[in-house]
This record gives sequence, C-alpha cells and structure tokens, in this order.
Amino acid sequence: MPLTVLVVDDEPLARDGMKLLLSHQARVESVLSARNGREAIALIQDRKPDLVLLDVQMPRIDGFAVIHAVGAERMPPVIFVTAHDQYAIRAFEIAAVDYLLKPVTEERFALAFTRATRRLRGVPQEENTRQVRAMLDAIANPPKRLERFAVRSGERTIFVPVDEVEWIEASQNYVRLHASAATHLLHVPMNTIETVLDADRFLRIHRSHIVNVQRIAQLWSIAHGQFVIELKSGQRLQSGRTYGDRIRRVLANPF
Repeated sequence: MPLTVLVVDDEPLARDGMKLLLSHQARVESVLSARNGREAIALIQDRKPDLVLLDVQMPRIDGFAVIHAVGAERMPPVIFVTAHDQYAIRAFEIAAVDYLLKPVTEERFALAFTRATRRLRGVPQEENTRQVRAMLDAIANPPKRLERFAVRSGERTIFVPVDEVEWIEASQNYVRLHASAATHLLHVPMNTIETVLDADRFLRIHRSHIVNVQRIAQLWSIAHGQFVIELKSGQRLQSGRTYGDRIRRVLANPF
C-alpha cells in the first residue's frame, strides 16, 4: 500500500533531512510538509496522511498541542521526533510509542519507519489511540519516580522493573541495562537516563556506568581518588576520576 507521510518541523534543514530519509523508502508515494503546529493540524484534518513524523519542540503550538487539537482518536500513527527532552522521552518509553532522537541517523530512522508501517497493518486504531492517550497523560502527570523501563525487542515491548537493574552501561548513543542474567538495549542516551532515575537509588560512577546502590556489595579506593565497586553479582567496575565526591557521599552514609 503506497503511503502518504506528513513531516512536521519548524526547522527547514530538519524537514529536508526527513524528506531525504523518506525518499529511500519504497512504500512512500507522497510527502507532505508542515512548518509549524497550525499547518500540521490543517494537513492532518484535510489530507489525512497515513503516518506523521512530528517534531515535539516547536514554538507556540508544539507536537503535543497538535495531538490535543486533532484529537487522539483521530490522529494517524505518529513517530515523534525530539531533541534530548527527558520528560518527553520518559513519556514515550512509558507508552511504548515510536520516537526518534535528533540528530536522526539513517539506521535508527529505518528501524522506526519499519516498525511504524508494520503497525499500520497489524494494530487496531483503538490501540494507537490508547498509546497516544497514555503518552499525553504521562506528559501531563510525570511520575515522581521511574518504576520501569519499556524496552523494544523487535515487535515486542519488554517491561523491566527499575529495581531489577543492577547497573547501566553506555553503548554509543544508547544504554545497556544489566538486570539479573539479562541485558537490554534502550534507545536513550546516558545523560537522559541519569536525569530520570532516582538519585537515592542510582549512582553514576563513570561517564559510562551507573550502578544500583542497593546492589553494591563492597568498594575500595585505589589511586587518584578512584574506586573499584563490586556488585552483588560479582561484577566489578572502576569509577572515573571526576566521580569520587559522589561515591564518598555514599560512603559517608552508614545506612
């Protein structure tokens, strides 16, 4: 089935980049373009595209306001596009909706586009509406504590409780969750993960490592203010030089 796709972004270069990526997709027959939220609302209502690539951060009428104006039940499937907005990303993960982080890579775009087009065939509109409403609710009512991660694995979404995560490892622009004997790749940058985790439960010890404080078995100091942290699983990690003060604050608390 040939697709009509709407690209919504207030930045001309970003729109051109998305159009170029869409030109590599054989199923795309027509590409519409909106420079702002007002144009996006009109095009969605009048042209009814099959898929929308929707920028979150736009002046005056942002991506979420577009959805409110159109109505979640009348929105076509959406791939959200965002910069490193920690609250938006958390909402996307909670609702398990598709999103892309700027700058968008060709590989990541292809994965998101393939997943979205499969959903066009196999997911009822009611499920799309439920996910969009869950995302809007998460944006409006951000949780005080992140309780679980939604990890995409092919067409499945696996929910990993935060307390089961022993440590988190940076993996280029993503992170790898180490939970019991399993590992899960999460498409979120390390700095974003750090901001949404409970600082009382998780401690960043290195630019590439965050540990669950409750999973620390022992630690000892080595040269230059660094530490070796041994987790209950036996995994040992070395802290970075600039993270010594954080670790010493944990050592100062006897409880």
